[in-house]
Amino acid sequence: MYETTTESTPHYRKDGFPNQRLCVVPRPQVEAAAQRPGTRQLLVTDAGYFPAAEHHRRLRAKGAAETIVILCVSGSGTVTVDGQVHPVTASSCAVIPPGTAHDYAADDDDPWTIWWLHVRGADVGELIGSVLGDQHPVTRLRSIDRVAALFDELVTALEGRISPIHLLAASGIAWHLLSRLAADSILPASGSSLERAMRYLEARVEGNIKVTELAAIVGMSPSHLSALFRNATGGGPAAFHTSLKMGRARTLLDTTSLPISDVATAVGYADPLYFSRQFRRLHGVNPSAYRSQHKG
Repeated sequence: MYETTTESTPHYRKDGFPNQRLCVVPRPQVEAAAQRPGTRQLLVTDAGYFPAAEHHRRLRAKGAAETIVILCVSGSGTVTVDGQVHPVTASSCAVIPPGTAHDYAADDDDPWTIWWLHVRGADVGELIGSVLGDQHPVTRLRSIDRVAALFDELVTALEGRISPIHLLAASGIAWHLLSRLAADSILPASGSSLERAMRYLEARVEGNIKVTELAAIVGMSPSHLSALFRNATGGGPAAFHTSLKMGRARTLLDTTSLPISDVATAVGYADPLYFSRQFRRLHGVNPSAYRSQHKG
């Protein structure tokens, strides 16, 4: 019951899957949309929902023209990319770059339920290329419900009559969806050491905590913890804590008339002048000038 093909139609069963949803944009419309502003940088060409997709398999020896994104909400399956097999389970997402040989299939005993899409455009690689699909095609997600809701919204936008405005709406939803996937794949999972470290710092904005102390609290080496912080936030634990302090400082400057010295104390700086220098380094203005700015 398997088929080997390089065509873009995303399923092989003649009768499909019960309660499936399937949207395939006619290729002439795809080519026209690829030339229009708003869709040429990111364009959804196919999307759908396959519940309990028994005997689902797709094999493309030469890959597909588009990036393929598969979200598994239940059940399991596998994705084989360039000869390497990767298991796919609930709350995980697989991303297959264009032109990459692949084979994906539902598990025989516990077939997956998946949302999926095919998307092309220069912005696709910029959104997810460095995070998903380059090193490992399968990533665990933190907030699968949000991602699934965006898939639902995307498929709904493409169901029925497909027009340039529908494709534009789908592009906007897909941008949000891919951005969510990229962020969700690197944000720490609930209960992880990194997430606990972040929460610890968030609860102690007014404190001054050394990396060695924080690492001991969450049970890992300072170097490993620092590497996790850099991957998730772009900076180490100290930079993350400073950003929290400055966020609290901005709130106090915007919503209270506290003296600058009191704001500094509230966010853990005993020396108001040092606080002002740190604030200016991040914001380009000192706290007093920031407070005087018109906002909103």
